Amino acid sequence: MLTIAFTFPAGRYHATPWGRHVNEADISWPPDLWRICRAFIAMWHRKLDQEKFPVNQLSDLLSYLAGEAPHYRLPEAIHFHTRHYMPIKESKGEKPTLIFDAFARVDRKDPLIVHWPSIVLSDAQTRLLDALLFSLGYLGRAESWVEAQKLEDWNGECNCFPEEKTDGNFTVNQEADIIPMWQPRTPEDYKETRNRLRAEILEQEKGVLEEKRKKDLEEDKKKVTNPENARIPKIISQTLPENWLDALSLDTADLQKAAWSAPPAAMRTYYLRSKNALQFIAPQALPPVRAESGTKPTTARYAVYAKPLPRLTDAVFVGERARLAAMGMAKRLFNGEIPLPISGHAEFGATNHGHAFFLPEDSDGDGRIDHILVHAPMGFDRNSRVIMAALNRIRTKEGIDWQLILEAMGTSDYFQTKTSNLLSASRTWQSITPYLHPWHRKKKFGVEEQIQKECRLRQLPVPVEIEPIKPKKPKPLDFRRFRSKRGVMQPDRHGCFLRLSFSKEIQGPLALGFACHFGLGLFVPA
Repeated sequence: MLTIAFTFPAGRYHATPWGRHVNEADISWPPDLWRICRAFIAMWHRKLDQEKFPVNQLSDLLSYLAGEAPHYRLPEAIHFHTRHYMPIKESKGEKPTLIFDAFARVDRKDPLIVHWPSIVLSDAQTRLLDALLFSLGYLGRAESWVEAQKLEDWNGECNCFPEEKTDGNFTVNQEADIIPMWQPRTPEDYKETRNRLRAEILEQEKGVLEEKRKKDLEEDKKKVTNPENARIPKIISQTLPENWLDALSLDTADLQKAAWSAPPAAMRTYYLRSKNALQFIAPQALPPVRAESGTKPTTARYAVYAKPLPRLTDAVFVGERARLAAMGMAKRLFNGEIPLPISGHAEFGATNHGHAFFLPEDSDGDGRIDHILVHAPMGFDRNSRVIMAALNRIRTKEGIDWQLILEAMGTSDYFQTKTSNLLSASRTWQSITPYLHPWHRKKKFGVEEQIQKECRLRQLPVPVEIEPIKPKKPKPLDFRRFRSKRGVMQPDRHGCFLRLSFSKEIQGPLALGFACHFGLGLFVPA
């Protein structure tokens, strides 16, 4: 058997999967055999004595490795990225363009193991492989510094296998993710594939020439194109070399220029990778909490970055999408389990408002939402804190993409004296988004009575005075006042602005009425 250990001294592994743009911030993890073999080819060209290690030895070693799909023992890895603006030159000057640099964060000393259970190298192959491993400086992109060595005896357990060779190690739907990886074809397989591709391309070219001939005949041209003279276009022919090692060595840019959807010398192999082998965020990496020891944090505040920022009149739309983003993050991190503070789904009824409010905030008063406040009176448990730390964007089916940055997480007292006006304490509060009464109006059960009832149910002081407000702009009808969820009972479709006065100070946030968990019925200190 053959075993190779790769360690990454910088603690980072950068590699973009085939067919993906670097700005998609995806990572090819683990490095597939296609990438490893091409790295060996590069090292042979750049650093090895080619008289001591002739090309036929290199071809023999790589074809031997390609004959068996390797197994992997993956260290713990976390999917991270950095972002920066790069000046891109255009006709009118430089335009700053947002660039994402994704990488897997790994332990500097924990090796990535690549293991071939059935391969035994000859002495000549062993000497060449040792020289290649000693010369290897990076794997993937140039930032992925690597140290590699062949292990004589390794008896560890792998956690990433070719799908057809798992031997019951994984239950596909429960314990493993299915990921596509690329493996070099064997020289014999490549020869058959090359002949098949050339024949298919010739047939396509003949069809094109046949259509052209028919068109020429219709136009009564004397010169008629002969389909038998069809040739493979030069740009494609150059990417189908006869020699297997030359095909393995082709530059990715040349393959993409010839419009190949996959390298002709490679084949897709599906692997089963253990769950959470590439985690979006480390479960133990919790954000710092601004609260007394032993106190659960209740509030997280995010800055929103977008061009343009969403309008305050779309508060309920933003609040709903923020909750969907948090629930989607929970499903990815915890295998579909959503903590109660995030979901609010529980058996104790809808009148309990201890779960999270997703409240859009216009902190500078310009009519645009620049922050989102997530407030759960029941407090965030550990899993909820992980979700809040991982939440960094809101994407919608409408094509909207809002970037989020977690500014802080703590108790309401921390924010009361720091930043958010929504969390201040006051005796008088007034609407900034329309209040929609949550129950149907009846005789002696109008807006005032419904506010009083809701305050009692939520153990808030009952307002001593409730006054209607008639703002100039925006008016209640200017706001989006409907939930996206279908089938939701909505007793009030118009809404109103109010001023509430209490006998004593109460601390925010204060949101009442229909869709109050998503930004409607939101009040600020008057």
